[in-house]
Amino acid sequence: MEPAHYFNATPDVPDVRRPLAVVLEGRELALRTSAGIFSPDGVDKGTAVLLAEAPDPAPEGNLLDIGCGWGPIALTMAMRSPGATVHAVDVNTRSLALTQENAALLGLGNVRVSLPEDVDPSLGFATIWSNPPIRIGKQALHDLLLLWLPRLAPGGEAWLVVQKNLGADSLAPWLVKELGDGYDVERAATSKGFRLLRVARAA
Repeated sequence: MEPAHYFNATPDVPDVRRPLAVVLEGRELALRTSAGIFSPDGVDKGTAVLLAEAPDPAPEGNLLDIGCGWGPIALTMAMRSPGATVHAVDVNTRSLALTQENAALLGLGNVRVSLPEDVDPSLGFATIWSNPPIRIGKQALHDLLLLWLPRLAPGGEAWLVVQKNLGADSLAPWLVKELGDGYDVERAATSKGFRLLRVARAA
């Protein structure tokens, strides 16, 4: 599949639901997937690094998954923090539908899916997790991160996983420059060719 497909609001490949067997939070799960989304056949390597290395999300408040795909990050956040509300956003409407379906299959009533522009602009997020879509291009990626990272609540943290050879080491200093003194940015971990970046907003 061409990468551009999963950046489209409505993918131009047929939507045929099929079973997806994955392990999240140590549980073998029977979920649903389709073509035209990011990593339709399972948990991609970058997301696996994020889920393994990031500390637990905030136990309550609003949490955010930027670019939800079929839902591995949002579902994991919802399972780890049942007292929180997880907002899963994507420009791909098929991804949103699948994340909603998979949350329902797991009985996770704390997942809210929406297009980015439909998220209440007054919401702040206690935790943001993302495997951001690097391949949309540098400017589009920068715009995406500057849309969401300033919406961290005071004391909140964002965890971003970025492939080393796709600009992870230049992204961290750029975030420092753009976000300013109220934020701390660090490379928290390196695993399997990926960097895990932590962005923390001062309390």
